[in-house]
Amino acid sequence: MAEFTVIKDDNGKIKYIETALTGNQLLENYALNKGTAFTQAERESFELLGKLPLRIETLEEQVKRVYQQFKKIPSALAKNIYLNELHDQNETLFYKLTDDHINEMLPIVYTPTIGDAVENFSLEFRHPRGLFISYSDQEHIEKILDAYSSDNIDVIVVTDGEGVLGIGDQGVGGIHISIGKLAVYTLCAGINPNRVLPIQLDVGTNNEALLNDPMYLGWKHERIVGEDYDNFIGAFVSAVQKKFPNIYLHWEDFGRDTARKNLDRYRNKMCTFNDDMQGTGAVVLSALLSASKLLKQDLTEQRIVFLGAGTSATGIADQIRDAMIRQGLSDDAARDRIYLLGRRGLITDELSDVTSFQKIYAKKQNEISAWEVKDGALDLLTVIKNVKPTILIGCSTVGGAFTEEIVKTMAEHVEHPIIFPLSNPTKKAEAIPADILSWTKGNALIATGSPFDPVEFGSKKIQISQCNNSFVFPGIGLGVIAVKAKQVTDGMIWAGCQALTECVLVEQDFSSPLLPDLDNIKEVSMKVATAVAKQAIAEGVADDVDIKKAIESTIWEPRYYPYNSQDVGCRSSQ
Repeated sequence: MAEFTVIKDDNGKIKYIETALTGNQLLENYALNKGTAFTQAERESFELLGKLPLRIETLEEQVKRVYQQFKKIPSALAKNIYLNELHDQNETLFYKLTDDHINEMLPIVYTPTIGDAVENFSLEFRHPRGLFISYSDQEHIEKILDAYSSDNIDVIVVTDGEGVLGIGDQGVGGIHISIGKLAVYTLCAGINPNRVLPIQLDVGTNNEALLNDPMYLGWKHERIVGEDYDNFIGAFVSAVQKKFPNIYLHWEDFGRDTARKNLDRYRNKMCTFNDDMQGTGAVVLSALLSASKLLKQDLTEQRIVFLGAGTSATGIADQIRDAMIRQGLSDDAARDRIYLLGRRGLITDELSDVTSFQKIYAKKQNEISAWEVKDGALDLLTVIKNVKPTILIGCSTVGGAFTEEIVKTMAEHVEHPIIFPLSNPTKKAEAIPADILSWTKGNALIATGSPFDPVEFGSKKIQISQCNNSFVFPGIGLGVIAVKAKQVTDGMIWAGCQALTECVLVEQDFSSPLLPDLDNIKEVSMKVATAVAKQAIAEGVADDVDIKKAIESTIWEPRYYPYNSQDVGCRSSQ
């Protein structure tokens, strides 16, 4: 990483940057490289004469060129690789390009294309980014972190690669998830990319294809579990807290049995957050609140069926239950309105191997004794027929699971069914929006996990909202970092969710999108950040500060700043 010092004015805005790097060292430093935008004075001062073409360009001119290069690339994965290589050459240009074309490039930088990048990590590996901490290096975790060249880190995104999107255990390839998530933090909320750190915890893999792949770059060993795993996580967190005592630790794509355990273990001891549970839950809840508002109903009136009972599904269920309680229901009454189906059907108290976080939603036998059940199967169709849900949410990663029969059966009992096929990547989606609208005669309210084009139905063009966590987690992170919150509380997440819902302009023709447009993502993130920061201060987990000033001084923008020479460099403190 770069050796440089950021000089700011009294308002916290960057005036110029001092660096001791010159020549090729400066050109090869992605955080400082300006390429053809170095001024004549900088070329002379930093020994760059002759190392660049004569013409001096603006950042905007550079963006035009690299965008033309981007457009010539045929596949989404190749585009992802191109953007990562651009980042490794010139970070500012990468963020300016993706910021100018965010609707087009966010699906390339993150979901759904990031899934392909993860699966092809070992084959397409070019340049290391972030840190790889292997179980075999557990005695050296502190040394690995101490060797990292900066102490000035605000947020770490860490994964162990076990529960990547809808494609499961991807081992060390999960680092792409951490990298992509941090890029979204910067694109959507202006988190400084020089103050973030992606980390991959390599604890083995149970993916036989990877274990048998001669090119696999991770530890070829079955995943460690139980006490060995918990001790390794404990050693990692302790080392992180020692190196970065004020860090915001973001857990990403951990497995069903570890995601909640890790969060519950540390959420009251440090500032930490799990996007698969808390972020997904908040953005889906916001879309449901928008749908309820459109229907002029309360969330407490809904009956919700989940296909899928893993980390994401139970995280969403928890957020919905919490919202129902806030709106007046008892805990028992809220849980009674939520039904989870796993691989063996409806979660009941008679099933074995039910996790603690699934158990609170398990239905007792007397609750379903009067149901009409064929051959004892408590499958999705049976549940739909008996529960008559108003909301159907898919977190199953089973493509096409919401069949025509399922959807039409649901629509028999509710005029405007709310149907969210959330599994991604796209091939894992439980249903296609065009099919859902056809089967419900255009009456369904839909949000998806992957991006879909608008659907022409009758004389209307219906926008399909994507339940993209990018609407929530960047703003939460910005608010947390700006006020230096010591914890992420349920109240802070609820505040962020409400702020997102307030950004949705609901019309009355039932074709309104349930979430904002990505074009407005920065404004949305600012509102979410402000709400989260206010709640953090109100709950006493952050000091009372000028929130607007704190947020503005935190935000980083992709632009070139003047460079001055210095004799001795130091890592950026910006």
